[in-house]
Amino acid sequence: MVLGNLGFPVGTEIVVPAAGALAATGHLSSWWLAATIATVGELVGGMILYTIGYYGGRPFVARWGKYLKLDEHKLDRFHEFYERYGNVVVLICRFVPFVRGVSALPAGVSRMPKRFFLLYTALGSAAFCFGLAWLGNAFARHIDEITPQIHRYSTAFLIVSGAAICVFVAYRLLRRPRGEAA
Repeated sequence: MVLGNLGFPVGTEIVVPAAGALAATGHLSSWWLAATIATVGELVGGMILYTIGYYGGRPFVARWGKYLKLDEHKLDRFHEFYERYGNVVVLICRFVPFVRGVSALPAGVSRMPKRFFLLYTALGSAAFCFGLAWLGNAFARHIDEITPQIHRYSTAFLIVSGAAICVFVAYRLLRRPRGEAA
């Protein structure tokens, strides 16, 4: 969770439900302990990135932001969003994939008060991590009932997914300007 909140591609959406499932099968002591540890990890990672943004500011983003897919234009948009909606934006960002992992940097650059950053990050991370761990735990506890349904609808899911991918690729190819390479 620390790495995921530093911009590395570590999906909370995969790791935390898996921890919940492992708790249901007895490989971890409890799903709520896994969720608590995940929440603390998110707080630590978020605080590191917040501190980097707070002390590194715009020069840090100009030099290193590309590794987080964050440039000065995106930073300006984040800053405008923070200015418009206030500190609660950090709470909302905790529920948006990828944004959740890098939202601490613009919060630090914007000099958001640390107490609000910690409060909203803790609330959002706890809700997200506890929810995902509980889902993973519930899924694993009822795997015998769920598996037949997965098998029953897997062919339809694959057909719909394949069709969606084909439509997306066709759309992208048709929208490409003439002469542009693939």
